[in-house]
Amino acid sequence: MRKLHEIHQAMAMASVNVLCMNPKDRDISYANNSSLQKNVLLKTRPFLEDTIKDMLTKILPVTCIKVADLGCASGPNAFFPTYEIIDTIARICQESHRDSLELQVFLNDLPQNDFNTVFRSVPAFNARLEEDPKVPCFVAGVAGSFYERLFPSKSIHFVHSSYSLHFLSKVPRGLENNKGNIHIADSSPPNVSEAYSQQFRKDFSKFLCFRSQEMIGGGRMLLTLIGKSSVGCNSKDNCSLWKLLTKSLLDLVVEGLVHESAVDSLNMPYYYPCEEELREIIEEEGSFTLDRTENFEVNWDFEDNDCNENFVFEKGRSGQNVANLIRAITEPMLASYFGKIIIDDLFLRYAQHVGEHLSHEKTKFFNIVLVMTMK
Repeated sequence: MRKLHEIHQAMAMASVNVLCMNPKDRDISYANNSSLQKNVLLKTRPFLEDTIKDMLTKILPVTCIKVADLGCASGPNAFFPTYEIIDTIARICQESHRDSLELQVFLNDLPQNDFNTVFRSVPAFNARLEEDPKVPCFVAGVAGSFYERLFPSKSIHFVHSSYSLHFLSKVPRGLENNKGNIHIADSSPPNVSEAYSQQFRKDFSKFLCFRSQEMIGGGRMLLTLIGKSSVGCNSKDNCSLWKLLTKSLLDLVVEGLVHESAVDSLNMPYYYPCEEELREIIEEEGSFTLDRTENFEVNWDFEDNDCNENFVFEKGRSGQNVANLIRAITEPMLASYFGKIIIDDLFLRYAQHVGEHLSHEKTKFFNIVLVMTMK
């Protein structure tokens, strides 16, 4: 067990230092446990195609389209948006009898991201393009937080980000009284939800401001993030997700594997905004016109095909699928607080709790899609 002062010292670290996905050489890697994220990308494919089409009609003629995919992570999903953009551009060029454009894609994530896996995938990506020549594409990696400047002024035509912007730049301040919870919960004091909301407002405002400096006029941005359905809602499904992880941590407290004070001091750096919050921030920042918003839901378990609307049939399998997904996202952070030794036990219990929950009440992620134009 780690000493308490070491845990609190780890808590003082900025989220950016530990907020990364499990790398490929781990048993529970993000690359092997991101099927849910792929399902979301597939659902947003029509929005991506429509946005690219509309953008090209406004900014042509150009010879090279520059695209930034922010929060690309690693694994099979890293190049998925790029393939879709290439297909769309090639189809438009063919239909309009234009010479093919060139495409430059910047894959961005935090420096701790598994860029080695991303770069090792580039030869296979290029080989696939050579088999079916469409649009010459040049790929580059950009390491850094998208809450900071990443690109030269007025250089980017299209910005894409999926399942990244609900990650905060840091844990909000003033959460000392959120004891017994690791996120916003029904038992959290009112100031907790407000602190999370204010931190997201600051972060998303920065994101918009910096992108406005980097994008050309008329450029487009397509963002997909986990959210909630209304202002007063604490997103019951997402609260349940973290409530079950809290429950799993408290199991380890009872067994003497984790200090209760360590659980009390942990708050996860994620926030799920509603559409009204997003609209307000976009309007206040003022650099973008909000063209379109869409909402859709996906099951916690990516294998759940909705044949039964109320609960899952295989709670063991569903619980493990969700546990692997959350572990791939949170393990580096949790290991930095509690030490690696408890992680296997933690997610064993988490899989059991999630499976039991889903066997009584099927829950979903509420997703918000935003399409914007740079003024």
